[in-house]
Amino acid sequence: MNETNAPILVTGGSGFIAGHIIALLLEQGRRVRTTARSASREDAIRAGLARIGAPDPGERLEVVAADLDADDGWEAGLSGIRDVMHVASPVMPGHVADEDDVIRPAREGTLRVLRAARDAGARRVVLTSAFHAVGFGWGRTDRTFTEADWSRLDGPGIDAYGRAKTLAERAAWEFVRSEGDGMELVAMLPVAVLGPVTSARVSGGNALVRRILTGEMARFPDMWLPIVDVRDVAAAHVLALSAPDAAGERFIVAGQGGMTLSEIAATLRSRLGPDAGRVGSGRVPTPAVRLAAFFNAKLREAAAELGHVKKIDGSKAREVLGWSARPTEQTVLDTARSLLQIDSEAAPRG
Repeated sequence: MNETNAPILVTGGSGFIAGHIIALLLEQGRRVRTTARSASREDAIRAGLARIGAPDPGERLEVVAADLDADDGWEAGLSGIRDVMHVASPVMPGHVADEDDVIRPAREGTLRVLRAARDAGARRVVLTSAFHAVGFGWGRTDRTFTEADWSRLDGPGIDAYGRAKTLAERAAWEFVRSEGDGMELVAMLPVAVLGPVTSARVSGGNALVRRILTGEMARFPDMWLPIVDVRDVAAAHVLALSAPDAAGERFIVAGQGGMTLSEIAATLRSRLGPDAGRVGSGRVPTPAVRLAAFFNAKLREAAAELGHVKKIDGSKAREVLGWSARPTEQTVLDTARSLLQIDSEAAPRG
């Protein structure tokens, strides 16, 4: 196959970040092959692309069945592939009953994809890791986090998701060093990713925005989120495919800043008019959250981060990849408008 016409493999095509990466690649005229647990997900994947404004890709998009938990499908999925975006990973932030339910598929799934990519002769793999693999478990610190840092697996404020991302990325680097046969690896480390949603199923920062919009969360703990737009995350991934100096590097993908939950709520109230009618303005005192965390394991990771703004150096992505990010307020508002639209469509008609 002519390398310039070879499709790019994007794992986890029904996911939020993967959907935006696929949309951008298609916009650039590229062919894309994506994986899903079942080929029956193809209609949902195409619907998600349409939701975020991607034109109908027709035959330029191929969906194949491959699961991170099994070997079946990966050899065929990687056939003829030159470049890989490994985006798929379990997303279970916060406290979970059995952390291995998150860690095992993240680590073993990453290694499964890397082995298949190497065996297929892939040139470069761009791995979606996370800032969770850099800046968690450090406690309250004035440290400025860079790509040289790794999260502390047993430190305060790290959860199963953070451990999974850290262990999976470390395993990926070790695999490429010892068994990669010259295959290149690039790791992308986005902070909290918000932006226009591809489906009604949301998690992470988007789920927080939805809870604020609906009034489910009407009072806010003093929690700060570093924010990046999913469209900018997609752009960083695509740039990392071809940037000559990206091979063997990690890149923190951080936007123009962050917001506390109260600041997000205030932005929605001031800019969305009647659509923000259920957005609250109350505060949850930090001592109350920390006291509750003694009795509720689900609150412990969050309690460790209250009242703290992390210092993050995201300059490397700008300097090496030529990447830039849109304003944080725009990202928050575009997220909210997207959620309002999809929830309105799902509401029963009376």
